[in-house]
Amino acid sequence: MRIGIDGRAFASRAAGVRRYVVGLVRGLLAVDPTLHIVALGGVDSSALPSGVGHVAEPAHPPSNLGWTLMGLPRAAARASVDLIHAPAYTAPIWSGVPVVVTIHDVSYERHPEWYPYRRDWLRRAFYRRSARAAAHVVTDSTFSAAEIAAGYGIASARIAVVPLGVDAGFAPADPDVPCELPAGVAAPYLLHVGDLHERRNLGVVVEALLTARRRFGAVPAASLVLAGVDRGVGDGLCATAARAGAPDAVIRLGEVSEERLRTLYRCATALVYPSLYEGFGLPLVEAMASGTPVIASRAASIPEVVGAAGLLLDPTDTSAWTDAIVRIMNDELLRARMRAEGLVRAADFTWERTALLTLDVYHRVLEH
Repeated sequence: MRIGIDGRAFASRAAGVRRYVVGLVRGLLAVDPTLHIVALGGVDSSALPSGVGHVAEPAHPPSNLGWTLMGLPRAAARASVDLIHAPAYTAPIWSGVPVVVTIHDVSYERHPEWYPYRRDWLRRAFYRRSARAAAHVVTDSTFSAAEIAAGYGIASARIAVVPLGVDAGFAPADPDVPCELPAGVAAPYLLHVGDLHERRNLGVVVEALLTARRRFGAVPAASLVLAGVDRGVGDGLCATAARAGAPDAVIRLGEVSEERLRTLYRCATALVYPSLYEGFGLPLVEAMASGTPVIASRAASIPEVVGAAGLLLDPTDTSAWTDAIVRIMNDELLRARMRAEGLVRAADFTWERTALLTLDVYHRVLEH
């Protein structure tokens, strides 16, 4: 079986997409060494996982839309693949071979008010058309599958739920190895991983932390460390902290390297994830695999991913977030219990399982 994967995903601006496509491809090659996987366009072969072939981009209109509609099918024909897998929302509408598209969430469709960009209607229309034209849709959670069916009018039989995995490099800290944290970051701190935008609802954590800092115990020195690209809300979060006389309460790092990210997870008191909408929430699993307690919102796919291993809260209840922060900072027994439960929960999420479920989709599509 020859599978063509949109090569541009390996260098996507979205860190979650990059993690997904690399983890999936490595998992596929591990569970079925007879597979031939070809990256169609995008990065050159030196940047791809070992064992992945590469076909350069043929001529196409100079835009992402032009690439997806014309360049990607041409690359697939040049590579003689049996199936195209588009791992991030957009896929060819016409192709000589079946197309599988992964849609991680449909927040754009279900909550367009969070994306007030001039041309966002075009992106939403293209996402919808890609989903409806594909032979099969893959998504990360049962929640997201229901949202796709409702938002795009796609029969549930054409949607496969394939949870994401976690890289083996995310593991608990060695207690004998000191944390080498970035400049300006000191323990104790709460960590948020992911792009900073409106639906991540980070204001509630900033307000809760500022209230908690006025209480007692370990909390007064605590900060919120933000690791991810700022999509327009970071200045407001920092301004809130500054107005409260605690500018050190919010620390923006921007996008960080893999090595630094793993250190941040391992050394954090907890991951905070107050998001209003997620199709999965990969940082939740990465944190649990790192032995880091999770405080997250009881919304969208998050309970499905975290299960009983984290503290799940109403994303709008600032008081509940304050209480949770005070507890997690001051209760070592609670942290130890959550670390243990998180490790057990994270063990369910492997790229091998992701690969096996995805491979089953490929076989079903090609046998149809």
